[in-house]
Amino acid sequence: MATKVLMPQLGESVNEATVTKWLKTVGEAVAEYDPILEVNTDKVDSEIPAPVSGVVLATLVEEGATVQAGTLLAWIGQPGEALQGGDAPAAPTPVRQAETVAATSPDTPVAFAAPAVTTPPASTRDLGFISPVVSRMASEHNLDLNQIPGTGLGGRITKMDVQTFLEKSPLAAAPQPAPTAPAPIPTAPTVTAIPGTDTLIPHTTIRRAIAEHMVMSERTSPHVTTVMEVDLSRVIAHRTANKDDFSHDGVNLTFTAYFINAIVAALKAYPLVHSSWSNEGVLVHPQINIGMATSLGEEGLIVPVIKHADGLSLLGLARTINDLGNRARQKKLLPDEVKGGTFTITNHGISGSLFATPIINQPQCGILGVGAIQKRAMVITDKTLGDVIAIRPMVYVSLTFDHRILDGATADYFLVRVVESLQNFN
Repeated sequence: MATKVLMPQLGESVNEATVTKWLKTVGEAVAEYDPILEVNTDKVDSEIPAPVSGVVLATLVEEGATVQAGTLLAWIGQPGEALQGGDAPAAPTPVRQAETVAATSPDTPVAFAAPAVTTPPASTRDLGFISPVVSRMASEHNLDLNQIPGTGLGGRITKMDVQTFLEKSPLAAAPQPAPTAPAPIPTAPTVTAIPGTDTLIPHTTIRRAIAEHMVMSERTSPHVTTVMEVDLSRVIAHRTANKDDFSHDGVNLTFTAYFINAIVAALKAYPLVHSSWSNEGVLVHPQINIGMATSLGEEGLIVPVIKHADGLSLLGLARTINDLGNRARQKKLLPDEVKGGTFTITNHGISGSLFATPIINQPQCGILGVGAIQKRAMVITDKTLGDVIAIRPMVYVSLTFDHRILDGATADYFLVRVVESLQNFN
């Protein structure tokens, strides 16, 4: 008897995923627990194993489609086995890539393609939940959503539904805002590749996710950046004296551990920085979870989260940083390990950048940028000699913050606390 392959719940707060690659094709043999496809959730790739041994009888979701947990992905059975009764589709209709594919429970008869949705009259149809993307597209193109069939979960109208409607309705394709409505946000112009001169590099799932999140963040909150510099003499002296001891415990003592230790101290002193904006008020988070931007090379970056960072010693922070960083680069992070961050640090100085203005990782209030460490001639005050010029290891740190939540003074106080924690480290 054929067995269903369902989209699992990959994490406590992970309800959907994007199918990135089928590892097995129809007719191909697969052993129990062998990976049958890859999915992506928030830039984390996961493999979905086969629940039984057999042959792939059918795959129901195209690569690139986003599906809810519980969605039927494929059937596995014995060679030559046919799907009978409610299991068999009336006709092998290809599954269209969509923003959301309807979820199918184990007890629900299966169809290979989403059934046609009959659009009720505009006066009686309940549109249900409308996502911000769909709402914006409808506003830009002056569309009546009652005229658009929904293929999402429970008949929800998806982004793909709107795009399909626009393709089939030339008169609605151009934005037609009402005279009194505000101008729609301009979309990126269409670029036509010129043969022999241009090279088109298709967007990866990770690159699309980064682009969407960055644009959303800039549109969501007013970004302001403040920059200060830090003398790392004491940090470097401590690291030099202790890195061998840490190494004996299998831990690489990186500068990131010191910066996160300083961030935790500053967040405790100024908890408003450790918050998120909501229409009802500012949500101050009780748990300090530090996101750590990690480069994946040309593929982009990912932000694993150090949970309960305020409960970790310098050794504990360094060990966790090593573990998350290594598994991020090996693409072995779990979906829950990139969720729940309440503040983020990004070390852009690895490539030599002195200072930058990072974009906030929504819905957080702020992000700390760390530049390259440089030896510079600084004027310092000596108790005996007065003002003298000395060579010091210096680094610029920048705080980009949500100006809806913080004013400049609070942001500066927070950053001063970070600087003091580093310069007075012992």
